Amino acid sequence: MSEITATLRALVRLSRKLGRPRRGYVILGEGNTAALEDESSFWVKASGASLNRIGPEGFVRVAFDPLFRALDMPPTDDAAAQGLQDAKVDPEDPRPSVETYLHAIALHDAGARYVGHTHPVTVNRVLCSRRAEEAVSGRLFPDEIVSCGPASLYMPYCDPGLTLAHEFRAALRRYAERQGASPRVILIQNHGLIVLGESPQEVLATTAMTCKAFDVLWGTYALGGPNFFSDEQIARIGGRPDERYRRELIDRAAATHSQQ
Repeated sequence: MSEITATLRALVRLSRKLGRPRRGYVILGEGNTAALEDESSFWVKASGASLNRIGPEGFVRVAFDPLFRALDMPPTDDAAAQGLQDAKVDPEDPRPSVETYLHAIALHDAGARYVGHTHPVTVNRVLCSRRAEEAVSGRLFPDEIVSCGPASLYMPYCDPGLTLAHEFRAALRRYAERQGASPRVILIQNHGLIVLGESPQEVLATTAMTCKAFDVLWGTYALGGPNFFSDEQIARIGGRPDERYRRELIDRAAATHSQQ
């Protein structure tokens, strides 16, 4: 196994917190996480490992270059498997998650340092519905904007692996052209939630706020449906001078709550 670094220790802590059963984010071997180690490599969960009890041995250090070479090839199962094998810094490590390609793009192209991919029930009961895209097309309350950004990136369901990675890369570019920045929240139809962050605390806070927003969203349909903010209101709330300070408070609160 590769050397255990401070980044890996932080990723282990983040993963266990996301995997706590009482949160309802994942069960069994669901979900995966990743963290940037340096400009050429990152850590990602091994295939099949459980987030709730994961340790350093449940992660694999992988190099970016072999993964991006695989992305330049036709998206076949053989190409995906070979790319994952070639990317392992230690060839004896277990197989990385099939969604390693997605994490590579999130860390390299979108500029994240930590990624948390979960399958919360509160989120998937909407993403698995026929009106999912419509339901997630807006923002509902100020702290959702502060913590989760002005808009989520919504993606139709796509086969995990190279195919999903290709679609994700293209969708990221379109989002950046519209919003001028990378998304903090990615929602994949019939699949789950991906959160990008600068720190483990940011990933925890944004995941928690997203789940709250979906709980609120679910309730709005009892009284006629969601009343989304206008684009002008979102821009005003997101651009307030105190936004960064409020985000820091939310992140610190998430870190404190995660210890409980």
